[in-house]
Amino acid sequence: MDRAAERRSEIDAAVADIRKIEQHDGVNRASLESIKARLIRLAARTELFSTEDFPPPAPGGKRHSCLYRLSEDADHRFALYANSALGGHGTPAHNHTTWAVIVGVTGEELNRFYERDAASGVHQTGQDVVRQGSGVAFMPEDLHSIHIDAPLLNFHMYGLGLEQLHQREFYKEKEGRWDVFPAHSDIREARA
Repeated sequence: MDRAAERRSEIDAAVADIRKIEQHDGVNRASLESIKARLIRLAARTELFSTEDFPPPAPGGKRHSCLYRLSEDADHRFALYANSALGGHGTPAHNHTTWAVIVGVTGEELNRFYERDAASGVHQTGQDVVRQGSGVAFMPEDLHSIHIDAPLLNFHMYGLGLEQLHQREFYKEKEGRWDVFPAHSDIREARA
């Protein structure tokens, strides 16, 4: 089996297992930990997920990362993406409005966790670094920000595809208010 076919087979098997986890256990912190563990197993196959196959954007452009759609059901559920980033960027505190799991393939991504705060908008409650062998999981209302200093490749999996998420909120710290992220539209198709 060639590398692309093996990658497709491994992705399909992982997503099938994740569908079963959600169907059997629902969406809760325990089931998201099981989903995370399954994605970590997929991410361990680093020989199938290289930056040659999933290159980051060219340096000096507007974008600092590229999202590649690896899998998504016809009803837009169980969307798996490879995020290939140059580094030197981050996101504000935001939610997803669907469950989400991020696991490392190569490199490191700092995730900061927050709660809403009436006085200051948000306050940080913790942080964790996503790298090979680790990940983070979020319920739909959970808040986090991402901080990437150097090149990386990781997996982002969502209960619903990013183009369908029209009500994701993010905190505009300088303005002291919440706003809505537009649905993500710059996704590269990588399904075989």
